[in-house]
Amino acid sequence: MVGCGNISAQYLATIDSIDSLNLVAVTDLDPARAREAAAGRAGVRAMPLPELLADPEVDVVLNLTVPAAHAEVALAAIAAGKDVYGEKPLAATTADARRIMDAAAAAGTAVGCAPDTVLGTGIQTAREAVDRGLIGTPISATATMIGPGPEPWHPNPDFFYAPGGGPLMDMGPYYVSALITLLGPVSRVMGAASRTRDVRTIGSGPRAGESIPVSVDTHVTGLLTHASGAISTLVMSFDGVGTQASCIEVHGDMGSLVVPDPNGFRGQVQLRTLGSAEWETVATSAGYAPAGRGIGLADMAAAPGGAGGRAGGELALHALDVMESVLASAHSQQSVGIQSSCRRPAMVPLAETVPAGLDQAFGN
Repeated sequence: MVGCGNISAQYLATIDSIDSLNLVAVTDLDPARAREAAAGRAGVRAMPLPELLADPEVDVVLNLTVPAAHAEVALAAIAAGKDVYGEKPLAATTADARRIMDAAAAAGTAVGCAPDTVLGTGIQTAREAVDRGLIGTPISATATMIGPGPEPWHPNPDFFYAPGGGPLMDMGPYYVSALITLLGPVSRVMGAASRTRDVRTIGSGPRAGESIPVSVDTHVTGLLTHASGAISTLVMSFDGVGTQASCIEVHGDMGSLVVPDPNGFRGQVQLRTLGSAEWETVATSAGYAPAGRGIGLADMAAAPGGAGGRAGGELALHALDVMESVLASAHSQQSVGIQSSCRRPAMVPLAETVPAGLDQAFGN
């Protein structure tokens, strides 16, 4: 595990709960933090990054560094012959993400990437409902995240408003990955974006009252045309107060689905069919239950033939390309064709645990 920050605790809880995952080494820019993460864990060693990458016991590197370091660490791991699973985004830019995927293809190593929330029962049950034809032919979807931004509660929110930040790049991976899982890859986008103010004020912690500059768009709307012909509308904003809109809705010619928050693993899926006046709850029918952050690492480890699993690098690259292209379109005021694509990830059959025979599920 490279990086022992706040998010690592959630990954460690998942690793501890799955027999197929065995943590052997940790590293961090702060050696004391690495030693703290290793303390009390039998067989886990804290060590510098070069030693970790050279260690023959390490099969896969879990990359939990800051986004700016994702590509550097991933490329070093691939050069050492290790598989890589990282926090989102796959890299700070689509160009760097392509370098990672090209290097992995040349080396024969696997790449996986968060968000793996799409593997939980919430998104996967919605996916199964779409595949089963409960809404007929999918026509459109909406994805909405509107709030005032993280500075009221986050003690150090600077990076949210620096290049590579903003609501789309921060929260968009959850929503865009879910839309691709539900409706398939995206072929073209149009975008519009704005920024309500150039300064934000920190609202909590020792820096409360301090002003920080804003150098990114803080309200972004995108129109995503999927290769299937379906059209998704995406709204990501740090400029509003709140919303009562569903996180995601998917509409077909025979029905509509309300899909739960893609930043979580669970939640109810609601269905209303043509001619009905009522919404009904769809019984949980697919996905890992229970699941936590890191389930994508287990899914990757069990994938056949060294594939990256359902939360694979191919999906992460495509989602990043889509988001960057929305911003490029907003600035150019022209639609942008998406150069990348990906396979629609295989559905996750309903599973209470990560089964030993998980590899058999990939053929479904």
